[in-house]
Amino acid sequence: MKANEIRDLTTAEIEQNVKTLKEELFNLRFQLATGQLENTARIREVRKSIARMKTIIHQREMAAK
Repeated sequence: MKANEIRDLTTAEIEQNVKTLKEELFNLRFQLATGQLENTARIREVRKSIARMKTIIHQREMAAK
């Protein structure tokens, strides 16, 4: 998800997406440990998406102050 698309969402929606992505990341790491993960690049994509969303949340918090 691109940063512009994330900015169009509400903060609650972004936080829900972060929660979902964290669960996906946990599952991907579990698959990696058991040798079942086929697309290892997905871990990096999920981590970057989480970081983007957290950055936008932080920017909104700083703008509110």
